[in-house]
Amino acid sequence: MSLRVAVAGASGYAGGELVRLLAGHPELDVVTVTANSNAGKPLDSVHPHLSGLGLTLRETSADTVNGHDVVFLALPHGTSGQFGDAIDAGLVVDCGADHRLTSEHDWADYYGGDYSTPWVYGMPELAHQRELLRDATRIAVPGCNATAVTLGYAPLVQHDLIEMTDLVSVLAVGVSGAGRRASEELLASEILGNATAYAVGGTHRHNPEIVQNLHLVAQTPAEISLSFTPVLVPMSRGILATNTATLRDGVTSENIQSAFRETFSHQRFITLLPEGQQPRTADVLGSNAAHIQVAVDERARRAVITVAIDNLGKGTAGAAIQSTNIALGFEEVLGLTSIGVAP
Repeated sequence: MSLRVAVAGASGYAGGELVRLLAGHPELDVVTVTANSNAGKPLDSVHPHLSGLGLTLRETSADTVNGHDVVFLALPHGTSGQFGDAIDAGLVVDCGADHRLTSEHDWADYYGGDYSTPWVYGMPELAHQRELLRDATRIAVPGCNATAVTLGYAPLVQHDLIEMTDLVSVLAVGVSGAGRRASEELLASEILGNATAYAVGGTHRHNPEIVQNLHLVAQTPAEISLSFTPVLVPMSRGILATNTATLRDGVTSENIQSAFRETFSHQRFITLLPEGQQPRTADVLGSNAAHIQVAVDERARRAVITVAIDNLGKGTAGAAIQSTNIALGFEEVLGLTSIGVAP
């Protein structure tokens, strides 16, 4: 018998992608979808590609989602935390930022407002997180940019191969990463034929989350300094992260390759590409896959790790379902694919 699922914030991009993926999940049945300003409208009036599901958007409230087996929250930051313990469900999965950070100081610095208790972090590829996710009842889904950057550095930090005070990441990000309302405005006015950096100078809210993740996998306490710059580019969805770091003395290209093989070769949704083949956002579109290429710039003595994900797939909705599968004891791949949609 399928578990009853509610998706709060289903009118947004992440919420819509959750509903799309869950429609193909054999064990999870979406019976309730919610929104704020779009409450009362048929879901397919907001997401025409979800026609045929027969769902109507209801008002977002704890009362609306209570009583379901699983509740997914795809709400703006600062919203999920307001529910507190009011949601009565066996499993609650937050796709927003409210329950990611373990430092109240970092939350105040980058977000502001009331701080919420951190939940189990939903990135099973990180050391020990898969074990923590098993039987979890509250899960915080990683940020999309945080996923692309963390996957690029985690093996290097875990094996102590790089200078951790010299991490530099530049990301090409599709407009859906800005959220539905913002991306619609950008598409209409300034994104087509254009690229622009945003949240420059260490101000992006995923910054402390990435540093937190790298501290989690570091073998020893260490100072970690990250310069992280996202660039909005004219594509609807996808992230291509170029992550670089200075190598420690004596570290070779084979050391770098070996670290990635050891860390990720057994992960179902991560593909380490053959030498010379670079990740492309088009190849992971619609999937829960992460494509990674590992290189060493010998002249600069820097590791260069490129990572491609779909920000709505592995970056949000796919990661949420992957973590849910683990928590509920299902096969990790249920409702998900590592195969992209052909252009």
